[in-house]
Amino acid sequence: MGPKEDRKSPSKQPPSNAPQASQEETRSSIFDLHSTVGQVTFIVVVAAIAVLIQALPRDFLSQLLKKDSHEVPVASKVPPVQPAVCRHIQEPSYIIYNPRSEREDHLQHVKAVLERLGFRRAHNESKDWDLMWAHDYPFFKLPELRQLKEHQRVNHFPGSGFLTNKVDLALTESKYIPKAFRLPEDATKFMEYAKAFPEKEFVQKNNKHRHIYLKTIPEIDVNDNETFIQEYMTNPFLVDGKKFDIGAYVVVTSIDPLRIYVYHGDYLLRFCPVEYYPFDRSNLDKYVVGDDYTPTWEIESLEKFHTRMGFSMKDCLDAYVRSLGKDPRTIWDQIHDSIREIVLRKESHLVSTLQRYKSRKNFFELMRFDFIVDENLRVFLLEANMSPNLSSAHFKPNKLLYEQVIYNALKLVGIGSVVRRESLKARNADAEAMMSSMKNIAIDADVCASETCSNAVTETCNNELCQFCRWCLSKDDLEILHTAYREHTNRGDMLRIYPTGKHDVLDDSSLTPQNLFMSKWFSEKCQNDRSWC
Repeated sequence: MGPKEDRKSPSKQPPSNAPQASQEETRSSIFDLHSTVGQVTFIVVVAAIAVLIQALPRDFLSQLLKKDSHEVPVASKVPPVQPAVCRHIQEPSYIIYNPRSEREDHLQHVKAVLERLGFRRAHNESKDWDLMWAHDYPFFKLPELRQLKEHQRVNHFPGSGFLTNKVDLALTESKYIPKAFRLPEDATKFMEYAKAFPEKEFVQKNNKHRHIYLKTIPEIDVNDNETFIQEYMTNPFLVDGKKFDIGAYVVVTSIDPLRIYVYHGDYLLRFCPVEYYPFDRSNLDKYVVGDDYTPTWEIESLEKFHTRMGFSMKDCLDAYVRSLGKDPRTIWDQIHDSIREIVLRKESHLVSTLQRYKSRKNFFELMRFDFIVDENLRVFLLEANMSPNLSSAHFKPNKLLYEQVIYNALKLVGIGSVVRRESLKARNADAEAMMSSMKNIAIDADVCASETCSNAVTETCNNELCQFCRWCLSKDDLEILHTAYREHTNRGDMLRIYPTGKHDVLDDSSLTPQNLFMSKWFSEKCQNDRSWC
């Protein structure tokens, strides 16, 4: 009996230990991934954790991981600023073409305005820029400008020298330009003219530089091929005894169709340092406006308006002219008319030059036209500057004028857009339509709804009456009209002086088909809304 009982005893467990064995087996099976129960438990736990994480604040885990054991209590901390969304934002880019100088002081306001508009400067070697600001004429040395991408813009037109070359401009036949003679070719014509009008006086001007000298006929060297002769206006309008000139900032946004704007927010007034009378031809400071001119705020009759009351230079001059019982609008009307006339006369040369380029839509021009006024308020055009001075280094108060001119010019041509963009490339269809859509450019509703234009679409588009109907507008036509509409809405202090929107212009047989198209459109817009006139 004894030995048999000993062999069976190891297989028996004490009754008190049975419940404990059962609990351990259960725990083992719950977390054992080899068992069904363990696998189900694991899935449930993982799902619960996932739900819990989703319910936590977005930055809870990152803040928890960044916690420092030495941090001050949460209650004493300022709530952290939420970080911005991590996303790289590309800005439109610009480059500067300034080959004759390593210094760029004269372009500081150009760069400042572009940076405020969200542009970043790119390396000149970059091929992916949006805007080239060229201080010098760039087209001779950069043949690659003939193949620009659609969105790239340059602040000059090819051929703009036809407008800004001093000799070519002076020889243009116009009532606004004093009679001029090229030397030595026109020497004989000049001598005949001087003999016919012995009361007239003449200045001899350098072809490229500012050197201007009032000379008697015997003193003039008619064989000097570096100069030309121009009639001198002897009775200038004076303010506080000083002669002055007027600088008008002009933007040409398109050639054929031609669109011209002038910055009407202000005009640059520059006064001679010395009073005109008693006159002395040997003293250039009496009749030639140089770099050291006298600014508006130092002219006693204008200072009170400019400095104390905050008026523009134009407003100061207007007030002074009115105080003499004269109408200053006479001056500005002539200035605008002369700009229109001269640019229209030179347009064919610009169109011819542009034909060598892939597109005529890549360019715009910011110039300054300089005028003088005689005592009868008759205006004369002296010259047009391709790259006018935009530096306030010499006269600090001119900073505001220059930056407003640049800003308004860039805004006008769509470079200073108020809609954020990564490039000057076209944006998505919704963004483009937001700025201008068909309803903004559509005109002649009655005409397009008439039987003449609404039927037989193909044939009616040959009828001039129907040219602005939606189905008759080509892709180029639509682009021209959308651009013109956006210029109008973005014009700021830019005044459109061509097309004028007046019906009398439509009778001009000299207009190109494109200019007639543009003039008719503006005329119709003017009829419906005087702000377009």
